[in-house]
Amino acid sequence: MSVLIELTADKSEKVVYDYFGYPFYVRKGRLSSHPNFTAPNHWHDAIELIAVISGKMDYNVNGAVSHLFSGRGIVVNAGQMHFGYSEQRTECEFICALLHPMVLCSIPSFQQDFIEPVISNTQAPFLYLSSEILWQKNIYERIISIYKNRERKTAPLQILSEFSAIWSLLVENMPPDNEKNQRQNQELFVIKNMVQFVQKNYTEKITLSDIARSGAVGESKCYKLFLKFFSQSPNGYLTQYRLHKSIELLRTTDMLIVEIALSVGFRGASYYSETFRKWMNKSPTEFRKDLYRDIAK
Repeated sequence: MSVLIELTADKSEKVVYDYFGYPFYVRKGRLSSHPNFTAPNHWHDAIELIAVISGKMDYNVNGAVSHLFSGRGIVVNAGQMHFGYSEQRTECEFICALLHPMVLCSIPSFQQDFIEPVISNTQAPFLYLSSEILWQKNIYERIISIYKNRERKTAPLQILSEFSAIWSLLVENMPPDNEKNQRQNQELFVIKNMVQFVQKNYTEKITLSDIARSGAVGESKCYKLFLKFFSQSPNGYLTQYRLHKSIELLRTTDMLIVEIALSVGFRGASYYSETFRKWMNKSPTEFRKDLYRDIAK
């Protein structure tokens, strides 16, 4: 069954945390749970920790792609655009933990001295975790420990302890941020504006010019930014977003296929079904039947 990430109006992920009063989200996931083996690109204020258990996947952070496989992982800093995927549609099992860094701010000095320097470091949008580097391997193992302790009575305390240790390693090994990467920050700001526009207006007819205008850039710059951050054109991004929204309707409603197609911005059921089949290797009708079959099991 597909997993859908709920996004807010600014394209940040609406994180539903596991523990009431504690900003911790911990899951074991499979890449095949996402449509087309591709998670939606998104961002959030939490730190994302990924530890690959088996298989492999590519992980895109602000357009930079890391190749993850068993024993490897990645730490994604707050506010960065990111998503995991497999162009070959191969399986990957992984641990995903979303932990908000403000939980470490027991006193204002902690935020000033240890939290802000990390989350505002323009030289460190993400950290690749290699098993060959001891401190990075340590972070990977602590991500696994977070998952193993998630159901204990003292789980929030256990998670906080591991997160504190991970943060200490990040602070000690963070690259210097002497020169602010203003261009990267500006591009991230622009792309977030453009994807917000797509999310708000995907049901309407949208042109490349419309998307570019929402980011206050030219069409050529708009095209280049989407290729850089998402490895696809603005129109390709729009189509994929519409397909994701259509899957929500296939899962949660009894709407006719033609109604779904029109409601998410496709010009007709035939074009929608053709596009859906290319993306999912099955028609919308077949996808819905498979969902019902999974529920009946």
